[in-house]
Amino acid sequence: MAKIDIKQHVTDTIISEMEKGTPPWQKPWTGDATGAALPLRHDGTAYRGVNILMLWATSHIKGYASVRWMTYRQALALGACVRKGEKATRSVFYGTFEKEIDGELEPQTSRFAKCNNVFNADQIEGLPDDYYVRPAPPRDLGTEPVPELDAFFATTGATVITSKTPKAYYAPGPDHIHMPPIATFFDASGYYGTLGHETVHWTGSASRLDRIKRFEDRAGYAFEELVAEIGACFLGVQLGVAPAFDQSAAYIEGWLQALKSDKGLIFKAAAEAQKAVDFINAGVERCGEAA
Repeated sequence: MAKIDIKQHVTDTIISEMEKGTPPWQKPWTGDATGAALPLRHDGTAYRGVNILMLWATSHIKGYASVRWMTYRQALALGACVRKGEKATRSVFYGTFEKEIDGELEPQTSRFAKCNNVFNADQIEGLPDDYYVRPAPPRDLGTEPVPELDAFFATTGATVITSKTPKAYYAPGPDHIHMPPIATFFDASGYYGTLGHETVHWTGSASRLDRIKRFEDRAGYAFEELVAEIGACFLGVQLGVAPAFDQSAAYIEGWLQALKSDKGLIFKAAAEAQKAVDFINAGVERCGEAA
């Protein structure tokens, strides 16, 4: 059997979905009754980074509603069985190995990515009932502020300035986020989704994750926007609201060109988005512990 280039496979899947008109990270909000949730492993731990995008994309294509995924053997261990004829989805498994380098006494540790074949719970018979639990739909927040969401963003550590200027952005120099009043948004989901996007940008400053690097060129700016959009999606699912995606045709075309020329780009963007959300959540947790 030919060896699978997992990075090329993932990139090709993402490109295919983008060329159909919608990037995979927008799939959780296609309007179906199942809503959105982070995909989970057989033991209930959440997938991270690029695996989220891949499993969201597959769920949309195949119509899967369950959030649980597992290998054939893991299903058997639970007393269940994959239905005959079902096809696996390739996820990414990361590992490390040690190798000796000439002239070095200490072994050098290298990281690798390989393919892991998993099945959605909807493809499996005989699982415990809770493996088939569907996520709740995103909340219809209306146009009023939501106290618990306001409290979440207030504890991230980001400075948010509100004025009547109809623009949402992160300003690296003064290190603050600017937001229009919530009353100027069509709905509160749009407001908090946009705030999530800008908060991901905020994590990229030199004093935090040092990702933005002043938007040195057009490609760098587009990459940062990709990170912020994916990160806002991860954060939106966590908070139960749909981010307000605001993509131009130029961004989509730029991302497609970049993905086609660099099969590792979507891995990098998803990893940076995951780091940003982890950074935000860590700050919120520290604030909660100090309260």
